[in-house]
Amino acid sequence: MTNTLFGFAKITPKSEYFTDAQDAILDIVEETRAEPGCIQFTVLADPDQGHVFLFEEWQDEAALKEHHGKPYTKAVMDNYDNWLAEPLRFETMTKLI
Repeated sequence: MTNTLFGFAKITPKSEYFTDAQDAILDIVEETRAEPGCIQFTVLADPDQGHVFLFEEWQDEAALKEHHGKPYTKAVMDNYDNWLAEPLRFETMTKLI
């Protein structure tokens, strides 16, 4: 069993902010992937349904917490206060096999 932590996020922006919300995440991909605890950070979109998804793998919970404390991550989250049609859904889990 691995000790890494997986995160899945569902982001549902208001239609007028879909591109802004998507671009905000894309703008931090390089910095996020360069973080020491980041193993994987993948951005997916379903523009027809109006969702952006993140698939993340982190070394551990401390690495994920550190990521959430980064200024660039906080800036995205601050924008989401106004851009989202529904609350951000973020689930973490560990791999069983």
